[in-house]
Amino acid sequence: MAEPTADERAGPRVPPARPGGPMNWFIDFIELVAAAFVGIVAADIFISVMLRYFFSVQIPDAYDFGRLLLGILIFWGIAATSYRGTHITVDLLYASVGPRFQRFIDVFATLVLLFVVTVQTYTLYDKVWTTRADHVLTFDLRLPTWPFFLVAWLGDVSAVLLIAIRTYRLIFQPGEFGARYQINPVE
Repeated sequence: MAEPTADERAGPRVPPARPGGPMNWFIDFIELVAAAFVGIVAADIFISVMLRYFFSVQIPDAYDFGRLLLGILIFWGIAATSYRGTHITVDLLYASVGPRFQRFIDVFATLVLLFVVTVQTYTLYDKVWTTRADHVLTFDLRLPTWPFFLVAWLGDVSAVLLIAIRTYRLIFQPGEFGARYQINPVE
């Protein structure tokens, strides 16, 4: 039998506790809201499929609710992943440069993301109010759709706020995010 390594003897790795404070509570709240919408969309799909398959019954406006909730989920998901930097990235150039240039790339990429999401937030704001003015309704229940667009827009506003916080922390508190790039060997 092989001798245990130092990592195995040390026990499981526990991530360091994040300091409290209103900013981190706000970030955690946004991540919780995004997670709640994942659950709502999953429940909507599961219940719709079960009712249709076993009872040949369909929830009125199930398609409309599904697509509107999915839109909400996407925008709140953007908010949750943008701050942590856990979205899909390509690190070919990033991995080959030193820490100073990596920080420059992080700040530049975050500023570009902030600009793009801010423009997207503006256009979604316009979509909320034009949808309200046009009295767009769901097909079966004739419910207004603009409140769904409003909730999605709030997710987009949250994304802008979190990206702005991330930009500030990348520039003035670079240690907040720890070691960014680590190569893990494949075993």
